[in-house]
Amino acid sequence: MFKKTPIIFLIFLITFSKGYSQEIETLRQKIDSIINTKKAIVGVAINGIKVKDTLSINGQRHFPMQSVFKFPIALTILSEIDKGNLSLNQKIDIKKSELLPGLWSPIRRKYPEGGKLTIAEIIKYTVALSDNVGCDVLLKLLGEPQAVENHFSSLGFKDFAVKINEETMQNNWDSQFLNWTIPKEANKILATFYENKNGLLSKKSYDFIWNIMKGTKTGKNRLRGQLPKETVVAHKTGWSGKHKETGITAAVNNIGIVFLPNGEYFTISVFVTESVEDFETNEKIISDISKAAWDYFIDE
Repeated sequence: MFKKTPIIFLIFLITFSKGYSQEIETLRQKIDSIINTKKAIVGVAINGIKVKDTLSINGQRHFPMQSVFKFPIALTILSEIDKGNLSLNQKIDIKKSELLPGLWSPIRRKYPEGGKLTIAEIIKYTVALSDNVGCDVLLKLLGEPQAVENHFSSLGFKDFAVKINEETMQNNWDSQFLNWTIPKEANKILATFYENKNGLLSKKSYDFIWNIMKGTKTGKNRLRGQLPKETVVAHKTGWSGKHKETGITAAVNNIGIVFLPNGEYFTISVFVTESVEDFETNEKIISDISKAAWDYFIDE
């Protein structure tokens, strides 16, 4: 009897793990069916609380972040605040000359002559409304865009690069590819800073950034597009626009944490690149994948 127990246990483990892999494989097949008919390259990373709930497609491929990089920028600023080098209440003078007309900026719309805003206000504009002027103001506080990459590199994030600011990125199509990450790393960043196991953020900074992420106003038709209206999604978007000559879209992105009715959550990062589809189709790719993931976790 004793000799048979390990064999029976092994059979149980094989059956158990096989069932689990088949479950996640069903989700993979569903996502494949969403993206296989589209003229675009799509990167996906999904992680549930359980180890078995892990999936990636093009998870190691480099994708241009576009405005997704504003979340790591905010985290880097908050790290400086927690060190005592900056303060959320610190006022920054944004000059009229910094309100560049070619940049998307709700700040410029509200303060056309410039004005003094707290760092807290600038982060809110930058993350929740994807303000490009605010983004570049924050980068100036850090000294250079590379400071963001250096900070994340010091924390062990290697598949992540920030080389340029929004002004440079918006003035040269090819330069956007200098700010990149991979779907797996995007999910790792989300999970690491949400779980905050190593105390990377103080409680004040933690509450501050995750409340902003939950209140993000952009990308209503992406991750949260087909989810129940009451669903809480803490997320950040990115978008490149379409190249005038080729008609190719380099980036329609959304990364975030989706909170389930049972109190659990899953992290999801979807990057769409080299797409000849229209904007609505690119967004629907993301919302279809998010809905498929939602259905998978709801049915568990």
